[in-house]
Amino acid sequence: MDFAQPPRRPRAESIVPMINVVFLLLIFFLMTARIAPPEPFEVSPPETRAAEAADGTLILYVGADGQVGYSSLTGEPALEALIEETAEGPLILRADAALPGPELARLLARLRSAGIGHIDLLVQAGG
Repeated sequence: MDFAQPPRRPRAESIVPMINVVFLLLIFFLMTARIAPPEPFEVSPPETRAAEAADGTLILYVGADGQVGYSSLTGEPALEALIEETAEGPLILRADAALPGPELARLLARLRSAGIGHIDLLVQAGG
C-alpha cells in the first residue's frame, strides 16, 4: 500500500497586488483632480435668448449689492487675487441680474484699468 502524499496543486496567482495598484491609482487621480470650488455667494445671472458657452478658468462673482467674490475670497482681497492671476485666461463675470448698471460699469472700468482685456458676462438661457 502506498501512503505517499498526493502531489500538491500549484497555488493560483494572488490578485491582492493588482487590487493594491488599482487603489493607489484611484487615490492618485482623486488627489490630482481639479474640483470646482464652491461659489462664494448665490448669484442669479441675467437671462438671454441666445447664449453661447463661456470658456475660461477665472470666474468673478458679483452679487446684487455689488459685493465681489473670487475663489474663496470676497471684497477687495478677491479683486487683488484675481488681478494677480489674470495670465491664466479670459475672465468670466458671473453677475447677479439685480446688479445696478452703474455698479457693473465701475467694476468693468476697474478691471480694464488693471489690464484685464477679455471679459465674458455669464448669462443663463431664458425664454
